[in-house]
Amino acid sequence: MGLFQAFNISASGMTAERFRTDVIAENVANVNTTSKADGTPYRRKIVTFETRPTTSFSKVLQGTREAAIGNGVRVSSVTEDYESDFIMEYDPANPDADENGYVSYPNVNIVTEMTNLIDASRAYEANVTAFDATKAMAQAGLQIGKS
Repeated sequence: MGLFQAFNISASGMTAERFRTDVIAENVANVNTTSKADGTPYRRKIVTFETRPTTSFSKVLQGTREAAIGNGVRVSSVTEDYESDFIMEYDPANPDADENGYVSYPNVNIVTEMTNLIDASRAYEANVTAFDATKAMAQAGLQIGKS
């Protein structure tokens, strides 16, 4: 693995976790959104990652642009959560209440979102640590040449 490939892997992880953090923040911000433009409550979003394709040795030898990208992780999709149901609360005074007086609130659970936020934060920190370790190795290698 090349030095810059290690940087690319760590950077792709940081980028993906930052995006995941943004989606979690959107979920938390919409915890009380009972009606979007289409009239339905906000539905929780989930980020899915996948590994970047492995660069073949022949492409590395050819010096193609794909070889410079490196491996790592990327966001494969952002989907809405249809597994969990909306939260129903009785509030007949709410303008979004149905004929029985119940309001459908988003399927966002703050505890789950905060747990996911901690997970994303720790993963981001791990990628920063790996990036810094790679940088320290590169600097140590440059110091060897000075002697």
